[in-house]
Amino acid sequence: MYTDYDWVALFLVAGLIFVVFALFLAYLVRPSRPNLSKLATYECGEPPVGQAWIRFNVRYYVIALVFLLFDVDLVFLYPWAVAYRLLLRGEPGIPFQPLGFAAFGEMLFFLLFLVVGWIYAWKKGALEWV
Repeated sequence: MYTDYDWVALFLVAGLIFVVFALFLAYLVRPSRPNLSKLATYECGEPPVGQAWIRFNVRYYVIALVFLLFDVDLVFLYPWAVAYRLLLRGEPGIPFQPLGFAAFGEMLFFLLFLVVGWIYAWKKGALEWV
């Protein structure tokens, strides 16, 4: 009578109702004592000095992007490494068509792409910290 999508919709609605109810309950229970010190900007335990609209060196953004480039690759490498034996040979009893060495070749291509990105960042000086 119910499809799989009906159960997904039911869980989404139940989760949304739970979140709204929890936030409403927290709104009713929390104390409200606003003052000037609570409204001040707080960052790392230091009082703010100067304006917030200052220029940052673009190197910080480049370092963040290079970090994301090499951090996100672990999201793809780890599951591949865990399932490599299944990808290569398959498992008896698991209805899965093994990919053979194509899975290995795809990962080599992915790693080659990352190495090219790393060499490019190195040549551009993005890995220099000073």
